Amino acid sequence: MSVEEMDRQEKQKQKEYGQYVKGVTPTHSLWLQMLKAFITGGIICCIGQLIMNLAKGMGLDQQAAGSWCALLLVLLSVILTGFNLFQKIAKWGGAGALVPITGFANSVAAPAIEFRTEGQVFGIGCKIFTIAGPVILYGIFSSWLLGVLYWISKLL
Repeated sequence: MSVEEMDRQEKQKQKEYGQYVKGVTPTHSLWLQMLKAFITGGIICCIGQLIMNLAKGMGLDQQAAGSWCALLLVLLSVILTGFNLFQKIAKWGGAGALVPITGFANSVAAPAIEFRTEGQVFGIGCKIFTIAGPVILYGIFSSWLLGVLYWISKLL
């Protein structure tokens, strides 16, 4: 086999590979993705508002209704994650499904479900905070730091 023939074969392979990559690479419409995110996030927020209205209708004050809303949205997100539905919603709705409380609940529940076969301690216990851990850590640290700064400002 000559060098020219080998070069031709190599170029043909590269061309075929390029066509393959182009064929399997998904194309996305930015406007369609934004619309899907808006719809998904809007539905989640409407569910939250419905919970708030129902809680207030039962006689709860604004703060208690907000607490129930947060609790039920987290519960719903964890249940959907457990049945592998949250990932499908997030795949369709993109960033719209990552409304902070539902996305955070999913980020805690998903690793726990994924690593449950490794046991309670090394699976669930170690992996449950892989994504949410830094958020919790820096949240606690920054609140402590702001508390210390507030305390010092009150002393002065």
